[in-house]
Amino acid sequence: MSIIKVKNLTKTYHDTEVPVHAVNGVNLEFKKGEFSAIVGPSGSGKTTLLNMIGGLEHPSSGMVEVNGTDMFELSSSALIEFRLMNIGFVFQAYNLIPVLTAKENVEFIMQLQNKDKKQMNERTISLLESVGLGDRLNSRPNQLSGGQQQRVAVARALASKPMFVLADEPTANLDSKATMQLLEIMEVLNREENITFIFATHDQRVVDKAHRVITIDDGKIISDESVSK
Repeated sequence: MSIIKVKNLTKTYHDTEVPVHAVNGVNLEFKKGEFSAIVGPSGSGKTTLLNMIGGLEHPSSGMVEVNGTDMFELSSSALIEFRLMNIGFVFQAYNLIPVLTAKENVEFIMQLQNKDKKQMNERTISLLESVGLGDRLNSRPNQLSGGQQQRVAVARALASKPMFVLADEPTANLDSKATMQLLEIMEVLNREENITFIFATHDQRVVDKAHRVITIDDGKIISDESVSK
């Protein structure tokens, strides 16, 4: 059963003299437990598509249905709440809060969800241990390497127990060793906990790990292939 349904999705920008069709009539579905990569050249529309799947950007037309809910029929406040409870995000720039420790950054999402303190503490420690940072709970972002910061970001994305995680160029700022460590962690989480990951990427190392590769160009899906692992 599909947890995400994208139907006739379009996004057109009118900031220039000639309208730009960033996403142009996309139809996609994702099932629970997928490990998928959306690929394409710069300007192909992959980040715009990912942002609309995550409810961060409104489409010009079409719909994104998550577990039966059309996100863009929700009010602004309801959409924010829906994202908080259902979708995890990992960004290229980490987006950690610099004055908070690794533990506090991960707890932050659960505080917004009004989780009780004991539950937050247990889940945070468990998540940071799962990404290999059990000994860095009290380190602030500037005390961590880029790869470690991105692992904190992955733990934070999982804190809310989301239906799926969207990762936009998560390896772009990482060296090869940190990239492989991060991908291995995500693979384990995908395999052992059946967590759904959808990447927007141009990194071949990510593509090589994906079980499904969706290629987009000029805002349209030009191929959608399953890869045996």
